[in-house]
Amino acid sequence: MHGQMMHRPLSIIEVLRFASEIHRTAEIVSVRTEGDVHRYTYTDAFARVGQLGHALKALGISQGDRVATLAWNGYRHFELYYAISGIGGVCHTINPRLSVEQLTYITHHAEDRVLFLDTTFVPLINAVKDKLPSDMIYVVMTDAAHMPDGSDGMLCYEDLIDQHDTIYPWPELPEETAASLCYTSGTTGNPKGAIYSHRSTVLHAYTIAISLGSSLTEGARVLPVVPLFHVNAWGLPYTAPLTGASLIFPGPALDGKSLFDLMDREKVTSAWGVPTVWQGLQGEINARGTNPQGFSSVVIGGSAAPRVMIETFERAGVSVCHAWGMTEMSPVGTQGIMPKSYRDTKSDQELLDLQSLQGRRVFGVELKIVDEAGHCLPHDGEAAGELFVRGNTVISGYFNNQAATDAALDAEGWFGTGDVASITPDGFLIIQDRAKDLIKSGGEWISSIDLENVVIAHPDVASCAVIAIAHPKWDERPLLVVVPKGDARVSKAEVDEMLLKHVAKWQLPDAIEFVDELPLTATGKVSKLTLRQRFADYKLPDM
Repeated sequence: MHGQMMHRPLSIIEVLRFASEIHRTAEIVSVRTEGDVHRYTYTDAFARVGQLGHALKALGISQGDRVATLAWNGYRHFELYYAISGIGGVCHTINPRLSVEQLTYITHHAEDRVLFLDTTFVPLINAVKDKLPSDMIYVVMTDAAHMPDGSDGMLCYEDLIDQHDTIYPWPELPEETAASLCYTSGTTGNPKGAIYSHRSTVLHAYTIAISLGSSLTEGARVLPVVPLFHVNAWGLPYTAPLTGASLIFPGPALDGKSLFDLMDREKVTSAWGVPTVWQGLQGEINARGTNPQGFSSVVIGGSAAPRVMIETFERAGVSVCHAWGMTEMSPVGTQGIMPKSYRDTKSDQELLDLQSLQGRRVFGVELKIVDEAGHCLPHDGEAAGELFVRGNTVISGYFNNQAATDAALDAEGWFGTGDVASITPDGFLIIQDRAKDLIKSGGEWISSIDLENVVIAHPDVASCAVIAIAHPKWDERPLLVVVPKGDARVSKAEVDEMLLKHVAKWQLPDAIEFVDELPLTATGKVSKLTLRQRFADYKLPDM
């Protein structure tokens, strides 16, 4: 027996239509590559998205065609999100920090028809154009007055849309229709594509609105420092319009000073991004002795946030939500907002301990941990195994990659994350490490994350990473790689003293190496793959 309810397909364009009618005063503020600041409302955006829909059709884009973007966080990029998927196309966001080899691979693998690019990326594209699809159409995201040198043969975004009507007859698409395509980064081998549907995207927006609702309210002003080219900026381009929150887009300048000035001027209430970005902002806050006006919450994800970073924000009056997810999960899977019962009963130190974990699952995402034989392990906070996930916002396979799909899914269709984790009885996820980043010493595991989270609190350490080095007796031993803060060099004895309060003696790093900077992946995470390659021939001292 079925219920007698209407069935209306979930549609991305309907999110913006709703915002344009209901949240008419909410803003989109953008720092532009042209050097100025642009602002308009969701109502204005919906009209321009209609013009862009007509322009895309005029370029020959049909349902299922992939349209690529190579752009910073800004209003034109936001418009592309809605217009491409609204007409039935697939918005393929490209990370500009990818290598030429990876950029070439994904444009061909995705079979991109058109590439929209910000002015800053024209030289990059001109340098690799002969390697990209030969029939690609290029559109520079600016007006005629700001078309840059080297853009001959490329179309102008504003000229392209100005000739069209603001009213577009948006088609009613099946909700399973593909809407956007994101490729993984920082992995071995070629990047793998996750292709999201209208249904999964709208459900993910609902989920974020419910789970992180304290940051996403009508009148809130949200800064996505997480890029629009990285997993759809964690869903913010969809959730903010749904809830009536304004979006403040920072453009290309993500240093601490630029972020502070923008946040202070626009009275940003909540900012979302990866830990490497917040290090710069915290340094600027410390230098000025004050927070940006209105700044009250931060969402940290992408990689594990050090406990000292969380504590620094909390002491400054900025509440921290430590979240976890993956490209393959749209991406948010857990959120770390502390329930009221915990805030009322636990000490500040106990709360910080919990905030340093990866949070609890959001509605619609299920978690399980399994041993090497695939048997489910208890959620007792002690048992550790590989983390598997499933849900309406989790991929069922990789785009045009059956081998990777077969390797990722178990017999029941759960997706294997590659993380080693525990789950507490009250649902907190504890990521022990990426399976490939765990260090196996004498048959026992050492978590690189556990060591890093302690060492980063030392005042002479700007950033650090721990990797495995081959050892003739113990198989692998940990090497600590440190970027110093200033001229001081933390000693091995100091590190050992700090760590022994948290880990066993046999887990201490065997050596410390100092570097000027840590290599980062295209999404701002520390690239341990690069570090392992750099130190492949490293010889540990005799112990």
